Amino acid sequence: MNPNEVISHIESKKKWLDVDIKGLWRYRDLYYMYIKRDIITQYKQTILGPAWYLIQPLFTTIMYMFVFGGLAGISTDGVPQPLFYMCGICLWQYFNSCFTSCSYVFVANQRVFGKVYFPRLVVPLSSVTSNLIRFGIQWLMFVLILIYYIVFKDYAPSFGFINDYGMRVGLLLTFVFPIISVFMIGMHAMSWGLIITSLTTKYRDLNMLIAFGVQLLMYATPVIYPLSFAPEKYRSIININPLTPIFEIFKYTFVGAGTLDIINLAYSAFTLCIVMFFAVILFNRTEQRFMDTV
Repeated sequence: MNPNEVISHIESKKKWLDVDIKGLWRYRDLYYMYIKRDIITQYKQTILGPAWYLIQPLFTTIMYMFVFGGLAGISTDGVPQPLFYMCGICLWQYFNSCFTSCSYVFVANQRVFGKVYFPRLVVPLSSVTSNLIRFGIQWLMFVLILIYYIVFKDYAPSFGFINDYGMRVGLLLTFVFPIISVFMIGMHAMSWGLIITSLTTKYRDLNMLIAFGVQLLMYATPVIYPLSFAPEKYRSIININPLTPIFEIFKYTFVGAGTLDIINLAYSAFTLCIVMFFAVILFNRTEQRFMDTV
């Protein structure tokens, strides 16, 4: 044997929580490449291109105004309907996009995963990041609509934290809590998505339940209605949903229509830790043998 010969020993992962953090950093160029791919290729051969980032939430808002605000007469707690619906829709579409993309990680990337090795978590993490960029563009549209209502409609927005804690502290909380909310929404979506993608490698019929389940989850989350509108007997059920306090605090921050409940937010964070723990375990176990079943 040549003493200068380099021998590489490759073995499968055996630990359930063996997350290759160093590998994620080592393959950061691949992470950036996936983000670029997700953003560019999705609308590359479309007529309107990235304008779909704005068209989707805008037309969804108009439809919700007509159906839920007009026909159903659902209250928006005194907030103009475009602002109320747009605020919830932007955050929900971020969750929906992250969850959907993470739910098909193994199936959509089976050819790549079967040929080369890299930390598989690079793919769902890049999806969460690329969808965050889309969310930022859509949120900018919400800010412009808010400015329009302030300037031309003489609307005095009820910023929750600023009204309750004063200008200096309120501005700080207005900056911190949305970041926490968006981060938790992204991690919730990725965690549940990892569980789904791990299960669908063997049980393909679960794919048919994803769109249906996400639609039901939206109605169980105060996206198109304020929590105060729900009857008292149903609020405890809605609060079981770990996404509820995130949406409520997010809307409370910008339009003052939600509720500030730190205890429920802590419950959501605790649920996130548990779900992410099991998601990583299941994802790592499936990663080792998914090519046999996918």
